[in-house]
Amino acid sequence: MTTAQLTSPYQHYVYAYPHKTAYRRLEDHPSLKSLWAAEPKDALSLYLHIPFCEVRCGFCNLFTRIGAPDGLTGAYLDALQRQATAVRDALGDGIRFATAAFGGGTPTFLTAAELERLCDIAEHRMGADLRAVPLSVEASPATATADRLAVLAERGTTRLSLGIQSFVDTEARAAVRPQRRADVEAALGRIRDTDIPVLNIDLIYGIDGQTEDTWLHSLDAALAWRPEELYLYPLYVRPLTGLDRRGAGPDPDWDEQRLRLYRAGRDHLLAHGYTQQSMRMFRRTDAPPQGADDYACQTDGMIGLGCGARSYTAGLHYSFDYAVGMHEIRGIIDDYVTTDDFAHAEVGYRMDPPEARRRHLLQSLLQAEGLQVADYRARFGGTPADDFGPELARFADSGWLTDDSTTVRLTPEGLAHSDAIGPELFSPAVRTAMAAYERK
Repeated sequence: MTTAQLTSPYQHYVYAYPHKTAYRRLEDHPSLKSLWAAEPKDALSLYLHIPFCEVRCGFCNLFTRIGAPDGLTGAYLDALQRQATAVRDALGDGIRFATAAFGGGTPTFLTAAELERLCDIAEHRMGADLRAVPLSVEASPATATADRLAVLAERGTTRLSLGIQSFVDTEARAAVRPQRRADVEAALGRIRDTDIPVLNIDLIYGIDGQTEDTWLHSLDAALAWRPEELYLYPLYVRPLTGLDRRGAGPDPDWDEQRLRLYRAGRDHLLAHGYTQQSMRMFRRTDAPPQGADDYACQTDGMIGLGCGARSYTAGLHYSFDYAVGMHEIRGIIDDYVTTDDFAHAEVGYRMDPPEARRRHLLQSLLQAEGLQVADYRARFGGTPADDFGPELARFADSGWLTDDSTTVRLTPEGLAHSDAIGPELFSPAVRTAMAAYERK
């Protein structure tokens, strides 16, 4: 393990592997029909991406643009409908969706009528029964209006995720997320007035000026609403984002602040009846079950619609072009809304068997329950130690890993260092591709 990774626990948030900066233009433009012909299609996941926000937070490096000129959201939904039609035709018969999600961006940037249309695309074009499967939707306090929430509740939403980040107004401003606590509390009240059974609240630690006292204040403010889930995110400052003004290189003091606040937040939630699912995710112990776990993403069968969405088959992960800079994002969205041919994959990363094993290990290991050796053996024929012995030994030597021959699991301190462990497991090919990516 490199010195940098031992000294800094904050290398990279691994929510999918490989990252889209490793994707490249697919010169052969494979047809979706050929990509999905031999894939299991009886338990697919459906993801619809809406790349619009009312404001872009200072820490955000997601694929989204601020606002939308008149007619753009309608044109985007037109394109989403064309894409859904092409994808559904390519999938053929015998498909079934097991989960669905609307993300972004901010899906609730759309009006209530547009949200109805989004649900119609998922149901009538793709064939997903939104009232019969877990449906997760992301929202912001400003867009969690009563009319939008009524649409989402009526169409079967089971989980609403609200990005709050801090209940302290000065901290929200420091993160370039202009909002007032009174407006946040009002939005939470509207959500609790609906029939949506699971509320998730996102909070961030490591903001300039944040102390353990103010962090616990935000946690207690969130706990007052008894959210079924809480995500605790360390602040990252990425290139081309609004907060991109910290100097390059290690920042041990910031690392220490974030680790201290993480541990305080983790212990606080564990003491208040939550169980830890991953470094970031905590679930209330008595929360209603949600069926298939959306957070262990080591399986394939993801259908992504929208210009920021990914799709996963066993042999190829594919999407559209990726950018962080606002000018480039606008251009990609403009290209998407004028596209007529959605029958081919244009940008992606080909997954060979070693990469598939690595992805399964990585994304399983970063869950608190760890990796079941029997599951790994059934899928790949060997054991994690056979394929990744040196890496796992280094994690164990650091006190980050336990292995009882049935389960490979991170220790509590290993979970705290998930954002160093994840990148350490990237393959040389993925590292090279990510390093060669030209930021835009």
